[in-house]
Amino acid sequence: MDTEPAGGSQLLLKFKPQLIDALCGDPDFLLQHCHSSSLLTQREYDHVKASAVPWEKARDILDYMMGKDGERVTRFLYLLKEKEIQETFPKLGFLNELLLSKLNTIGKKRKKSKEKHPEEDDARKQPCKVKKTGSRTVTEKELMMVARYIGADWKEVGRVALEIPSVKLEQIVEENPHNHKERVFSMLHLWSMRERDKALATRLHSLLTQEESSMTPGSIDFLLEES
Repeated sequence: MDTEPAGGSQLLLKFKPQLIDALCGDPDFLLQHCHSSSLLTQREYDHVKASAVPWEKARDILDYMMGKDGERVTRFLYLLKEKEIQETFPKLGFLNELLLSKLNTIGKKRKKSKEKHPEEDDARKQPCKVKKTGSRTVTEKELMMVARYIGADWKEVGRVALEIPSVKLEQIVEENPHNHKERVFSMLHLWSMRERDKALATRLHSLLTQEESSMTPGSIDFLLEES
């Protein structure tokens, strides 16, 4: 049985008093982010918005999130970690180490899961025949090629590996409601525009092939080839 949802909810419950204290300064700001990221239903949003007491708004947001499924709880935790939220609620700083520990735990679970498939390990052990370079930026054509190999967990890849805000990812979904490949390409293109001269092909390869990534070994090694 998957215990990750309970873990995220338990984290919110354990630190609920500290979180309420940290968030009650401007709960409406957090409420808008939760609503735009589809973390709260319209009914839940209206209920929280109707309250006139900041402390109660922060409490109700947390109570609603603790009742959500694991995927939404995890998205909420990532939202609390985003730079814009951290700057608005500086008291949330205590969560950074806790969230990092949680991400490491998830990564270890995935690593153990991959160990059940030794053929993947064999693929990793095969010598790489491509030449590496750290001097060229990734091209749009390569971004489109990479998009083919990122599956249904693309939002998680965006949040964890590329540090794309949840709000931006939801905007991408709205702009590309029926085309998965275009969604992923838009996410990768957003990263490259943000990083500018740091958007190196080898750097993107490194980010997307970390332990936590579900990327098939060797699938994007073309990013390591010299142009």
